[in-house]
Amino acid sequence: MNEENSYVDQVEGRNSVLELLESGKDINKIYVTKGEKHGSITKIIAKAKERKIVLVEVERNKLEKMAQTDNPQGVIAQVPPFDYCSVDEILQEAKNKNEKAFILILDGIEDPHNLGSIIRTSETAGVHGIIIPKRRSASVNSTVNKTSAGATNFMKIARVNNLNETINYLKEKDIWIYGTDMETDKMYYDEDMTGNVAIVIGSEGFGMSRLIKENCDFLIKIPMKGKITSLNASVSAGIVMYEVVKQRRV
Repeated sequence: MNEENSYVDQVEGRNSVLELLESGKDINKIYVTKGEKHGSITKIIAKAKERKIVLVEVERNKLEKMAQTDNPQGVIAQVPPFDYCSVDEILQEAKNKNEKAFILILDGIEDPHNLGSIIRTSETAGVHGIIIPKRRSASVNSTVNKTSAGATNFMKIARVNNLNETINYLKEKDIWIYGTDMETDKMYYDEDMTGNVAIVIGSEGFGMSRLIKENCDFLIKIPMKGKITSLNASVSAGIVMYEVVKQRRV
């Protein structure tokens, strides 16, 4: 289950760069706006010097031209390619923690802001890893990293050729697959999710693909009380993830 890497060469924004520095991951170079020596920038400079990372001061307009996001907040870190992991590494993460597997599968999440938000919530909820497809999906880039508040530095993310094949592989490893679907009658809080689970979150516009839906062991939904009949994908993911957290509380 080895997966290829995708490329991202920049991490932008103060919180994201601080999280990157604290994660201990490789950093090629950090650019900061010339004369910016207050607040969290001071902390970034100190940590970069402590780790002996090359620091470059540049004019604000040059830094903004380098940026891949709208607001780099005066700091850009250049990094090696994002290191996608294998599905087996996610399973091993659960074993290392002596916990039941807790995995998120994203089917068609193409908005990098949604992906970043989901990664951030996943990290706080104790998810062992996220699985995304190589097609019809946002990949990890500077926008995703910034939206995740640096959580991409701590979350295992696998990028696979075929989600259905991966789901079958997880089933062989005794993991139950729960798909979120508005057409089912089963509420998410009525399902037992205390075992090995993988939660499938579909795209906002189309939900899960038909084959993925048919391959799930269980279909669950979030009740809708208002006139709007759908939630943002990152919100849906957060609600279901924290139901798993609630059910597994000691």
